[in-house]
Amino acid sequence: MFIQFKPLKHLLYLTLLTVLFSGSLSLFLAEEAFACPECNALYKKQIEEEMQGTLIGEELMAAMENQRNLPLDFSEATRHMFSDLDVDPDHEFIEIIERDAALSIPATGYVDQDVEADVSYTITLDEGLAYLGNGVVYDGFRTNGKVPGPTIRVQQGDVVEMVVENAGTIPHGASIHAAYTQTSKYLGEIPPGESRSIKFRATYPGVFLYHCAPGGHAIPMHVLFGQYGMIVVEPNEPYQLEQELGHGPDVEIFLAQHEWYASGKDAVEGNPTYVTFNGEIFRYVKEPITAQPGDYVRIYFLNVGPNLLSTFHLVGIVWDFAYWQGHPEAIWPGGQTVTAGPSDSWIVEFRVPPDEGAYTMLSHAVGSTSKGAIGLLVADADAETSPENPKVVNADGPKYTEEELASFKEEASRIMSPFRPGTPDIDPPKSYGPDTDEVTVRIIGNSFYPKTIDITPGTTVTWINEDVFSFLAGEFSGIHNAVSTSGPDSFGSPMLAHAESWSYTFEEIGEYTYICTPHPYMEGVINVREVEPEHVAGVGGSILWSLIPALLALVVAFVALRRNNENGGNVKTLSL
Repeated sequence: MFIQFKPLKHLLYLTLLTVLFSGSLSLFLAEEAFACPECNALYKKQIEEEMQGTLIGEELMAAMENQRNLPLDFSEATRHMFSDLDVDPDHEFIEIIERDAALSIPATGYVDQDVEADVSYTITLDEGLAYLGNGVVYDGFRTNGKVPGPTIRVQQGDVVEMVVENAGTIPHGASIHAAYTQTSKYLGEIPPGESRSIKFRATYPGVFLYHCAPGGHAIPMHVLFGQYGMIVVEPNEPYQLEQELGHGPDVEIFLAQHEWYASGKDAVEGNPTYVTFNGEIFRYVKEPITAQPGDYVRIYFLNVGPNLLSTFHLVGIVWDFAYWQGHPEAIWPGGQTVTAGPSDSWIVEFRVPPDEGAYTMLSHAVGSTSKGAIGLLVADADAETSPENPKVVNADGPKYTEEELASFKEEASRIMSPFRPGTPDIDPPKSYGPDTDEVTVRIIGNSFYPKTIDITPGTTVTWINEDVFSFLAGEFSGIHNAVSTSGPDSFGSPMLAHAESWSYTFEEIGEYTYICTPHPYMEGVINVREVEPEHVAGVGGSILWSLIPALLALVVAFVALRRNNENGGNVKTLSL
């Protein structure tokens, strides 16, 4: 459907969104960093005043009412929703705390935020480049400047402090799967340039995921676009193979399988361009992990996903023991694979057979393997391993300086980004000729699709919002618009909820760039070009070729008539 809106009523709104028309968008975004609270307030007003009685309006109003405990004064409350909390669980829920302390199972991970932590870790979230190897540079979201982020190890029973810094230009946050307690109110929507922290007790052992979770602001997208890592809670009691052998592992491998996407559409549909172990295409084929024959190997395996199923396998190995989610009591003896959906994890333990050679690590869901998720564990008698000083391979992605990444970008054979145009080989422009009057750009997975289109003057472009998820945690996370940032003319759509659309007809020749103002990392390009002369010639040529038989017939008739006149008009006729 096409959105109808009153120009006078939206004049202030569009003025706010089109500050960019003065050529100062970059400065505006740099200073404001993120316009989401203002966008939310404006859209809320639009719903209340103009969408009453519509299907979309009623559903959004119901969502806001059902989440009435969340702040709806978007301009101020979203900025202070965490600092204004005044909760004293020690006082209010003391009976629950006492009950849990008396159970045979571990208590939840709740601790008072004033307690002293046993260990403290800081992760930094931002947007930027990562290098996947094979000449491929990725432009997405990162943790500590890499994908995946740092591997975190704590001991069962530790009081853990997690500090999350936002060094980016949009809100970020964190979900810590090892924390059996409320996290979103502490680590949700962290504005650019700010940091927040949480303390929890790591009560359950295992292999866990942590990832960006910025409140209502497109939670899935930050995972799909690269912000995640592994956190391991070591058990107080040893794993079974350690008990059998009487010592710890000679080799510890922390292995994260994860996916890389070239567009929001691919991300939503689960069609990754690459699938890797620990951040690089065929990383452990290029640099195999070595162990001695007979070594005790423990692999901490996490399928980050965020879409595909993995069936992790080592060719030539049968597990001695496998532990679901890494919990030492969730034990499975033997086995050829472990099956893991997104955020599922396992610990597998085995002994390297007394035979040198390469043991291939892969997902037996081999589509992922062919896209990069494969590596080698090489048994080598000269490998330097021991239980006293075990070889440790962390699940971190490769780390490069920003200067190195900029250099890689200059030399890259492919630049890939889920939310802005990459190199033409991965994001080819969609071209339309003068015979096309209308073109559709879909907004899906916090990305425009196609990201770049070539059209001719007079073509109408219609944007349709295909993102379904609309409202959570006080924010309209699936609401988008399309607003120009440069070009011969300016345009700006209203906010669009799911299945809503807006159209604009391009008349002026030139290149237009545009963004979604609530999510300014979303970028698109529209090239309006003149009709190419060869195209005109081609059209005229095709008409000319169709007329050639008729022209030849006319010439033949003319010649015949002239000869007939020269012969005195003595024409013989042929009867059929």
